[in-house]
Amino acid sequence: MTPTRRTVLLAGAGAALWPVLPATATATAAPQGAAKAGTALQPYAAYWFPDSLPSGTPGAGITWRSLKAWRAADDPDLAFNAASVPLADRFTPTPVNTTARAGQARVQSLVSFGPTASNPSQGSATADYYALTHWAYVDELVFWGGSSGEGLILAPNAPVVDAAHRHGVPVLGNVFLPPAAYGGQLRWTRDLVQKDAAGRHPLAAQLVAVAEAYGFDGWFVNAETGGGDTALGTDMLGFMRELKTLAAAKGQRVTWYDSMTVDGAVSWQGALNDRNRAFFEAADDMFVDFRWTAARLASSGENAEALGRSRYDLWAGVDVEANGWNTSEDWDAIVPADRAHVTSIGLYRPEWTRNHLPADRRTPGDFHAADDRFWTGASLDPSRPDGTGDGDVWRAPAVSVADRSTVTSLPFASTFNTGHGLRWYQEGAVISDAAWNHLGLQDRLPSRRWVVRTDGARPAVSFDFADAWRGGSSVLVDGELDEPTTLDLYATRLPLGADTVVELTHRTDAGAVHVELAVATAEAGEPGSAPPYQWLPVTAARAVKSVNGWQTATVPLTGLTGTLHTLGVRLTATEGPVRWRIGGLAVRTGAAPVPAAPTALRITGATDGDLRFAWNHAHGADVRHHVLHRVLPDGTRRFLGGTCQHAWFAGGLRPEPGERAARFELRAVGELYTTSAPATVTHPW
Repeated sequence: MTPTRRTVLLAGAGAALWPVLPATATATAAPQGAAKAGTALQPYAAYWFPDSLPSGTPGAGITWRSLKAWRAADDPDLAFNAASVPLADRFTPTPVNTTARAGQARVQSLVSFGPTASNPSQGSATADYYALTHWAYVDELVFWGGSSGEGLILAPNAPVVDAAHRHGVPVLGNVFLPPAAYGGQLRWTRDLVQKDAAGRHPLAAQLVAVAEAYGFDGWFVNAETGGGDTALGTDMLGFMRELKTLAAAKGQRVTWYDSMTVDGAVSWQGALNDRNRAFFEAADDMFVDFRWTAARLASSGENAEALGRSRYDLWAGVDVEANGWNTSEDWDAIVPADRAHVTSIGLYRPEWTRNHLPADRRTPGDFHAADDRFWTGASLDPSRPDGTGDGDVWRAPAVSVADRSTVTSLPFASTFNTGHGLRWYQEGAVISDAAWNHLGLQDRLPSRRWVVRTDGARPAVSFDFADAWRGGSSVLVDGELDEPTTLDLYATRLPLGADTVVELTHRTDAGAVHVELAVATAEAGEPGSAPPYQWLPVTAARAVKSVNGWQTATVPLTGLTGTLHTLGVRLTATEGPVRWRIGGLAVRTGAAPVPAAPTALRITGATDGDLRFAWNHAHGADVRHHVLHRVLPDGTRRFLGGTCQHAWFAGGLRPEPGERAARFELRAVGELYTTSAPATVTHPW
């Protein structure tokens, strides 16, 4: 296998936790399809050094910045990098299998979505992207990155935060002080923990201010630069205590990585013990280094509880960067099946599910097939976790951890958009042939993928990118369907009223199938049991409209009262084999509201064909995101993109023949995908 930075140091000084980064202070390549670093107006995720900058000159596309000098009012990219989706509350339904537990082990996921520099703020023109969708099993996401040649402190970009927040997952930025072997300098550690004349730590306040301005949820602090002494350890402890106090006042979190000890040395313990206990107490939780053993984790859990803390505030590190589901681990040391879980799980670099694929098999479909197997096991059905097919090597999170959902209020809608695609669809028609990624546009997705209930052959169920109703993807059910087949879609807590309806947009590509809604107004009786479904015919619904081959049926939930707990579909084939897809699902009470149009659409920067747009959010509007089109001279509209922010960058635009000024239209899109009237602006060529 190709050695990772961790395996290299395992053979030398010992294991540590760090991003992949260049060994010298040079830039890494921009993601495929992204605008080249150095384009004046292209915004990127923000990154800084604590205070002093490296000597020499930064590599191409890299900007060296000081966090101490940062001010929100002076940040030209703040509008592009500030998340807009608040952190959603979520609940835990009755576990879908008998092995998953609620209230015990949690999952922290450390993900590098791109290089530290040249990580676009608002997606890019490629579908080859780690479009994480299994948020139901994740409790905390760390936006992994940082390097001695680019910057040590990395703020997460807005699309990742918006997608995570929509699913109830907090996101942390990363503070990385690298080992000297990878360019780390002890002065940067001293910069981070410096004190002012009043004895305060100004960079602790800066970190909290950045997270508040950008809308994410706190910081992961990873101090791995060796050579420190007890005085530095004392300063770091004071810094962490102040950071936690300031962060807590703003509803933010702080995670400490088991690296520096109280004497200022870097010595990975693989446990919670006397050498790092003070740092654990100064943080909300701690990532336990990979060199843990079963005995060390057991004692760590006991030590946490002796401090009045939960043992699940400890993330036991599991390095999956190199081998993914082939990673051999002592799972019973973390999440035993026959007794209470020992600690939580810290997954290091699960984007392996994308990165391990060969270049000619990195389609969105290939990625999601791999990602589904990683999170739910080779059975691809979390209701049957004993069918993993991976022997004793891999224990998928769905086997041990109960899924969560944020579908708790009306209106609710999903078009099963995963946040990337090969094209962009609008009501079943292709309006852009360009590949794209933008996680902020991701819908709330089914948390139990894919639970299929049938006495017959199990069909294949997947996100499919060959066709969609809206966005870039739909859900495809493909198989014989020799018996009635129920597909669980959403665990919900939706209030039911006299006029509550479900709208289902679907299409049959092969065979013939009778479609019913599966609805349950009570929880499943016990873990692993099916919800108490009732069946409502869809194909016999009175209100059906057909657009571009897709049918949208409006099904009243007449006679149902209380709370809708589960929502799915039941398919009964009348002619097979069947290829059936679902493109949209909505639950509403009353008419679908139309959002107000955005106001004050303007161009705030222009360099050749690169434009920056900004606008004001309509007051009181229930807006999910905005979409921007260019109106061509013949009156047709060209889709440029969508965003949850109030700013957008469009690069490489050129005048059409005879066109003196380009005209643009911006629309607000509501939670039910109704669209506002347009706001317009022109740009003279």
